[in-house]
Amino acid sequence: MAEASRHDAWQAGDNYDAYMGRWSRQLAPRFLDWFDAPQDRDWLEVGCGTGALSAAVLSRCKPRSLIAIDASEGFVGAARANVPDTRARFEVGDAQDLQVATASRDIAVSALVLNFVSDRTKALAEMKRVVRPGGTIGFYVWDYPGGGVEFMRAFWTAAAALDPAARELTEDRRFPFCTPDGLTALARSAGLQSASCVPIEVPTVFRDFDDYWRPFTLGAGPAPGYCVKLEPAARERLRAKLAESLPHGADGTIPLKARAWALKTVVA
Repeated sequence: MAEASRHDAWQAGDNYDAYMGRWSRQLAPRFLDWFDAPQDRDWLEVGCGTGALSAAVLSRCKPRSLIAIDASEGFVGAARANVPDTRARFEVGDAQDLQVATASRDIAVSALVLNFVSDRTKALAEMKRVVRPGGTIGFYVWDYPGGGVEFMRAFWTAAAALDPAARELTEDRRFPFCTPDGLTALARSAGLQSASCVPIEVPTVFRDFDDYWRPFTLGAGPAPGYCVKLEPAARERLRAKLAESLPHGADGTIPLKARAWALKTVVA
């Protein structure tokens, strides 16, 4: 297994929620406000995770139906538990080989997952295949190259200062295409035209340092995976460096923010 990927641990839904899921839930409604989809449509979600976007679609967009797939059995189980809605069906599936009939969905969306798909062009082409002509495709990913996820950037900056090898694991190096130009080019490579791309930003305010640090000790995701594999003394040095370097509000909170790039296009 490649060094850059061996720290990815995406099966533990509850641990992922503590690390990223809570911010995904904030981001999903803002994406849907911009996406502005019509009601009473058949939706497909590719890479549903623990159900953040699924729940927002069901509550805000009044879909006729929603099929949501994810490669992780753990995430699918968590999504089923988190989103008990009869309009939704959660299944384990491969974004690059969707077991969904051609031209059977009106809308296909993907939240914060395409960068983890090995053949992203194929995944988008599959989304295009299952969407009816005139339907809409939308997706969003974190702005890794621009340092848009500030709590993650702070972690890797501190880690790399103590361990230069950690720099090779950072998301900006692993996912350099997560820019407006890169995402638009990716959409074109899948035969999607006239795509629009906008930034969407959410606050990520941590109650205190423990609220910030604890998710990194749970192992779900690249940075937490790196953290839990450190020797105890090295992990303590990293914790101390972060405690010293992070911004703190007068009330003890750690005020940061996170930015994603969102793209949508209509299927010809």
